[in-house]
Amino acid sequence: MNFKRRLLLSAFAIGLTGVMPGIASAADLIAIITPSHDNPFFKAESVGADTRAKELGYDTLIMVHDDDANKQSELFDSAIASGAKAIILDNAGADATVSAVQRAKDAGIPSFLIDREITANGVAISQIVSNNYQGAQLGAEEFVKLMGETGKYAELLGRESDTNAGIRSSGYHDVIDQYPDMELVAQQSANWSQTEAYTVMETILQANPEIKGVISGNDTMAMGAWAALKAAGREDVIVVGFDGSNDVRDSIREGGIKATVLQPAYRQAQLAVEQADQFIKTGSTGVDEKQLMDCVLINADNAGRLETFALSE
Repeated sequence: MNFKRRLLLSAFAIGLTGVMPGIASAADLIAIITPSHDNPFFKAESVGADTRAKELGYDTLIMVHDDDANKQSELFDSAIASGAKAIILDNAGADATVSAVQRAKDAGIPSFLIDREITANGVAISQIVSNNYQGAQLGAEEFVKLMGETGKYAELLGRESDTNAGIRSSGYHDVIDQYPDMELVAQQSANWSQTEAYTVMETILQANPEIKGVISGNDTMAMGAWAALKAAGREDVIVVGFDGSNDVRDSIREGGIKATVLQPAYRQAQLAVEQADQFIKTGSTGVDEKQLMDCVLINADNAGRLETFALSE
């Protein structure tokens, strides 16, 4: 592929994503596709993958799909046209993504998924995800403890098309539902969005002023809920999130949000790149396609050791 062609493809990627990729030779290019970097979790994924890829000698093409499966499909076309050697992906829908990953595979480009699984096996080379069920149980156990095993609470759900939303909710309820004095009075999706969570929390609070706690499917929604609670003068409400973001870490240290669950986004992305490198060089990763990484509870005891979705010793 000549320089002019690569330049045009890079310009196309910039137009789609607003992120400036390096102009790389097709021989050593890794494409990194994630949801919007407005969410610090997804930004950490992108940075982790980009940093590790460059350490291993690759150039990178960084793109965002904004949880839009159609846009994601276009980005796959861009990666394929660019002659990428591998794609690192946090996908835009468990069902909708299968065809794009298959298309890349048919073009000889392996995909390495992080954070979210797809509903097909043998299409991606790796699917490296947090043990969302295990993590949700950790968060639920802490939530029940903070609630004193009693009281009315609300749950903020993630995007319905995301398998993690359902897994986390199941993990929460398999713990919380064992306590008969814990009463769920509202359960609503805020689509992983801080802005939506603020609005949803306002509505829930108006309908349920006696609410004692909120358990959230991710930290971004937890931050939105906490902002709405603070605006209403209800800082007595217990809020627990999921992700391990720096924003929630800071809130915990300030006595606001009470806990979250760390999923190692940065390390997951690095591991995906390392497996891509191994596959490019040898034709095998040496590990199973499906891989789970355990989560860690973050509360006031260890929040000071948390930085960019990683916990120091």
